[in-house]
Amino acid sequence: MNIYNRELSWLQFNDRVMQEARDATVPLVQRLRFLGIASNNQDEFIRVRLAGILRLAAHKGKNHPKLTGGYTAAELLPLVDRRMEVSRELFIETWNDIVAEMEAEGIRMVDETELSDEQRHWCRNYFYSTVSMRMVPLMLRKSVEIPFLPDGEIFLAVRMAGARSSRYAILQIPVSGSCPRFVVLPSREEGRSEVIFLDDIIRLCLDDIFFMFSYDSITAHTFKIVRDAEFTLDDDVSKTMSEKMFRGLVERRHGRPVRLVYDRSMPDDVLQTITRKLGIRGAGQLEPGGRYHQMRDLMKFPCVRPDLEEPRAEPMLHPMIDPSESIINVIRKQDVLLCYPYHTFKHVIDLLREAAVDPRVQTIRMTLYRTAHHSKVIHALLSAAQNGKHVTALVELKARFDEGQNIAVTEMLQNGGVKVVHSLEELKVHSKLLLIERAEPGSGTLRGYLYVGTGNFNEDTTGLYGDFGLLTSDEIAVDDARRLFDFLQNTHRHPEYRRLVVSPHYMRPELEALIDNEIKNARKRRPAWICGKFNSLTDEAMIEKLYEASRAGVTVKLLIRGACCLVAGVPGLSGNIEVRSIIDKYLEHARMLIVANGGKPRSWITSADMMTRNLDRRVEAGIPIRDRTIHTTLVDYFDLQWSDNTKARLIAPPFENNRVPRAEGEEAHRSQVELYEYFKSQTI
Repeated sequence: MNIYNRELSWLQFNDRVMQEARDATVPLVQRLRFLGIASNNQDEFIRVRLAGILRLAAHKGKNHPKLTGGYTAAELLPLVDRRMEVSRELFIETWNDIVAEMEAEGIRMVDETELSDEQRHWCRNYFYSTVSMRMVPLMLRKSVEIPFLPDGEIFLAVRMAGARSSRYAILQIPVSGSCPRFVVLPSREEGRSEVIFLDDIIRLCLDDIFFMFSYDSITAHTFKIVRDAEFTLDDDVSKTMSEKMFRGLVERRHGRPVRLVYDRSMPDDVLQTITRKLGIRGAGQLEPGGRYHQMRDLMKFPCVRPDLEEPRAEPMLHPMIDPSESIINVIRKQDVLLCYPYHTFKHVIDLLREAAVDPRVQTIRMTLYRTAHHSKVIHALLSAAQNGKHVTALVELKARFDEGQNIAVTEMLQNGGVKVVHSLEELKVHSKLLLIERAEPGSGTLRGYLYVGTGNFNEDTTGLYGDFGLLTSDEIAVDDARRLFDFLQNTHRHPEYRRLVVSPHYMRPELEALIDNEIKNARKRRPAWICGKFNSLTDEAMIEKLYEASRAGVTVKLLIRGACCLVAGVPGLSGNIEVRSIIDKYLEHARMLIVANGGKPRSWITSADMMTRNLDRRVEAGIPIRDRTIHTTLVDYFDLQWSDNTKARLIAPPFENNRVPRAEGEEAHRSQVELYEYFKSQTI
């Protein structure tokens, strides 16, 4: 096996998330949040990857395309189903274990049958004041088709049983910011907390909802629908990109059901009624589960005991940046590397705000992929436009599951005077670029100030994601950025770049050339090694090139958070390659590459992963690090992560997510904690 299947590798990644949920050394409520992440990941896998496998498996004809690892879709499907079934059972077991441990810590999950009289009264009042106005019961009648049930919501299947017949209804559980999934109850005992699902408050009040019907008993069981997230755009040239995206979003919401996840205690007649009404016929589309679903909501579990949460250190100011002084002046003198979440993203917002009011700043150009819901970045761009700057934003409408948000961002920016550009349908812009151009005193020309990042301009996630952002005024890099922004507006032109490494036209050959150089140096017995950190490694051509490097004697160390199709540690193939993955309190999202270069090491940061889509079908941007101090920081960063023997796993056959072994007496190393201390030491 030279190539490991991408889908199986992705499921292995989610198993690592589940390991954190099961790890007794992780704070208890934080383990709940990891369960929520695992649930969210699994749903996305079903919407995207599993739906794709099912489409291929249903393909009519003799030639069935091969997936990574050499599987056909029909061959892969039972393997994926089995892995998902094991994961589902493990999820339920882990949930039950954590609930028991929480109760021992004074946090009790209760349902509607376990409430005191006072709590029952409180829940009824809560239902009437907060929940009931948001609910519309849907009666299931034989002669009436069921209305559309959206993906991403939770439903209760209600059965009203009478002596001769039963009635059925569906209730959508109205989870929102003002109506949370988890409700903290008045406690019966000092120092103890009790929490109830919103589902169970509704169960408590079923009689109040269906009072107009006669029945002997009434029950409700949870279910959810996971739909195919395939997104298609029509080819009507008369429509704008926003109009096509909006139509595509409507169609995706009505995508075919891939899975019906339901409470396994649901009576057969209720299940049959729902499946018949939804047109679900195959047993492979049914997934029995526990009493509760849509457990991604665990990511927002209430903070009832801060001591049972993972403490998050405050992000630091960069030692070179004084928030009371000009950031542009700093960048003019030297390059600056921001490392999130250890450094504050506020520096980028302050830079935008400074540019918005600086009378010498003339233009601001920026790529936007995912932004915060109440984005300070967007507000700064609007401020700049209002102050007469020429502001251009490339808003990527095709950012998966953020399409609706980005359509709204487009409208907001356009209404505020910002020029908005969208990519072509077949080309997604994933680069993270900001270019500010300023008329310098006495020069008569514009000088550029450039930000090249690995993560989104999103202040909500920079406190949770590990990422890099380089601030530079290097004239060659700035000139490349001008060419790149021109390309984004005129995609028929393919400019050449002298500093930036850009896909889809130039990044793959550049990476291949770097690896070839290490191979050449290894054969000459010169220093030859590669250290890489990416989210995913699935591109087969790049994997084969790394195998070639390994056979030539190049030492390859890779930190891959998610899917990895490279099979490491195989003698004669990949014996010189080792792959590790770190899952911890921050999501490892940064991408970097460091090579020996014959004894004169070089380093890069990039927005791209080692995936075919990133190298061939997206606009990505990376930049070589020329400042030796910043290069040293990246080397130290990688070394600290490679030394992690607490949260790092080995990614190699038999693919069991084994922890990096710790020798007897060896000191424990947790890289995210040590990185914080590393950057903290630079500020003192």
